[in-house]
Order: sequence, then C-alpha cells, then structure tokens
Amino acid sequence: MKRTLTLLLAAGLLSTGANAQRSTDPPVKGTLFGIHFNLADYKGPNGLKHPSTGTVYNPVRDMSKGISFSYWKGLTSTIDFSTKLNAMLHDYDLIHYGTTQKTEIGLEIEPTINIRPYKDNTLFAPFLTAGVGAGYYTSHFGAYVPAGVGLQLNFSSITYLFVQAQYKFALTTKTLDDHLFYSFGIAENVGKKKVVVLPPPPPPVVEAPKDRDGDGVLDVDDKCPDVPGLAALQGCPDKDGDGITDAEDKCPDVKGLAKYQGCPIPDTDKDGVNDEQDKCVDVPGLARYQGCPIPDTDKDGVNDEEDKCPNEAGPASNHGCPVIAQAVIDKVNFAAKNIFFATGSSKLLPKSFKSLNDVAKILNDDNTLQLDIDGHTDNTGDAAKNQTLSETRAAAVKAYLVSKGVSESKMTSAGHGSDMPAADNKTAAGRAKNRRVELKVRNY
Repeated sequence: MKRTLTLLLAAGLLSTGANAQRSTDPPVKGTLFGIHFNLADYKGPNGLKHPSTGTVYNPVRDMSKGISFSYWKGLTSTIDFSTKLNAMLHDYDLIHYGTTQKTEIGLEIEPTINIRPYKDNTLFAPFLTAGVGAGYYTSHFGAYVPAGVGLQLNFSSITYLFVQAQYKFALTTKTLDDHLFYSFGIAENVGKKKVVVLPPPPPPVVEAPKDRDGDGVLDVDDKCPDVPGLAALQGCPDKDGDGITDAEDKCPDVKGLAKYQGCPIPDTDKDGVNDEQDKCVDVPGLARYQGCPIPDTDKDGVNDEEDKCPNEAGPASNHGCPVIAQAVIDKVNFAAKNIFFATGSSKLLPKSFKSLNDVAKILNDDNTLQLDIDGHTDNTGDAAKNQTLSETRAAAVKAYLVSKGVSESKMTSAGHGSDMPAADNKTAAGRAKNRRVELKVRNY
C-alpha cells in the first residue's frame, strides 16, 4: 500500500515540469461525467504478508472488481467537487456472517472534495481527495470515509483521465471492512468550452454633462436643476420622503398619501385610528374595536370589558350581572349557620344535611349561580392543624353538594385557619362563632 501511494504521489510531483498553464483553457473545471474501472483490496489493510518478502500485498487477480460512474464540477481553480456511484463485486457475506458465500454487488455513493496545487488548465495535476461514502451491501447499509491521492490529465479541458488510490476507513465495521481502493477512468466535459475573452479597450474620455445642483440628475433631465432632489422625482426634493415633491405636497414635513395631497390619512375623532380604518369616524374609540367605543351588549351601562354578564343587564355594583334575590341570599346565609362537624374533624353531622340540601336545590335550579365555600377555625391549638382543618371542612361541604348533583365547576372551596376571626377568641362564645363555614352565592 505504502509503495503504491508513494509511486502515485511521486508521479504527480514529477509532472510539475509539464504543468505549463494554457491560457486558452478555463482555469475552473466545467461539468464532467465519467466512467471508471475499480479494484478493491480487502486483505492489505488486514496485514496479510508475502511469506518470503514479508510485504503486505494482494494480487490483482484476488482484488474485488467494479465500475463507477462519476460527476465532476469545479468549485474554484484548485478545488473540485465530485460524486461517484460505485458498483463493486465482493463477498460481503464474509463480513456480515463470517462465512464465505458468493460474490454480491455493493452499491455506493461517494461525494468527495479534491484539492490540487495547480489550476485546472494544466496538463498534469496531482490532487488530494477526501469525503464520505455510504452503500448497500447484500441487505446491509454501511458508511465509510475515503481519503487518498490522484492524478489528473487534462486534454484541452474536454477529455480528462483520472488515476486514484484511496484508503477507505469503515464507519460500520459489521457491514464493511477497511480497504484499499484503486480507480482508473475517463471523463468528458458536457458543457461548451469556455473561451477567455479579453476586455475591450476603454472608451475615449468624454466631458460629463452638467449637473448644477449636484444631485446626480443631469440638468437636461432635472425639473428642479437648482435644488438637489431625487432621481425618482426628476431631480426635485421631497423632505418627508413620501414620494410627493415638496412643490405639490400640502404637508411637506409629514409623510402622507397622494390622494390626501401629501398629507397623512385624517383622524376626525382624534382617537388614534385613522378614518380609513375607523368604523366610528365621529366618535372616539379604540383600535381593537376598529375605532369604536367599547361595546355594551346588554345596554346596562357597564361595558363588555368590565361586565361579567355581558348578555344580561345588571348594575355596576354587581359587575354588570343581575342582582340575586335577597330571599336566595338569606337562605344560603341561614344554611351556612347550620353546618356542623364532629369535634376536631371534617366529618359533617347529619343535622347539617337539611340546610345543605336547600343550598343544592338553589344551585341546581339556577345555572347562573356559583358558590364560594370558606372554612374558618378559632385560634385554639396548632395554627398549621387549624389551617388544614379549615380546608378539609370547606372541601367536605363542597363534596356533599357535589353528591347532590351540583356541578363541581360552580363551586370553590378554601380554608383560612384562624386568620379571619368573626368574633373575639378570648371568650368561648367568640371562639364558637369563629368555628364556621361561610357560603357566598354569586352569579359572576
């Protein structure tokens, strides 16, 4: 392997004397398509040595054979891109299964970058090559990295001969082994040969036409020859840059539109929404309502953004929702005063059920009503335990109402421990009032 690569590299370097550039040929390679004959040596990289000389070798007759079709394209004068489609005959089952089967076809695609020390329009040019490759080998996919050297012979940038030697490093060792790869091929330029055209001689010096205001518009074409202006406006100025000359612009310091004689779109009601987008031109409004005021769908004097019941009229004091009947509020408050639990527990006592049943009926009869359940304790004992007890008692009331058909989404429950006393905790009567569950009915 080393001897072969050394000979190829030496051949490329010795060709330097024959590398005179031909000025009539393009320095960058055109589009080539080629065909190549290939040999692959799978034994050499594994260290098989000649019994007498000790050198690693693999006779040509034992190498795997194949052909390639290639595409070449110059990227710069010294760098080419190429892609090969290889079809190689080899016993790939020996790699896959460790047993010799029969010769199979491996199909590979191999894009590479090729770098030369000389431009393409030289007769002989050695090059280095490297890239990536992937293939399909007897029902297995594999990948590898090819790297090596080559020699290019260029005949008038039309016909090319290529000799290459590569070492292919296997990335998928269960599918493919490292191996040496030799290739000889010919490629043809499928495009027209580019001819280097010398630039024409410079034209004679001619005196430039006059431009008095120095705006780049010649006086013969300048409608405002004494005032610097814009070429798009035939040399006339436009201070506000709206495309209307200052002489025709009724608002020369503010950008506008031609249909408003250079002035901006008007805003009659001064609400920040111009008249072309304002659906309420004479009444100030908001942009999100296309220049109209915030709507009040139920006409109750509370706009829809603040109205929690925008489709039902109600006073502002109740967030725009209808006032709940006092009789309903009284029933709920009465029920709240008749909720009883076992001492130190969240277990409801049976004497609470009648009152809670009345609350369940009220909520089930009116889909607009919602209920807030808040548990409280006195300050006797540990504060953390009191907090937990207040939460579980409120939750127990909610669970009871759910069991009576009230939708869980209509209710909230929370515990406040002893933080919100209703009476003085210093007396037994006060502590009794503080051990309570409050019910608040609402419709928003």
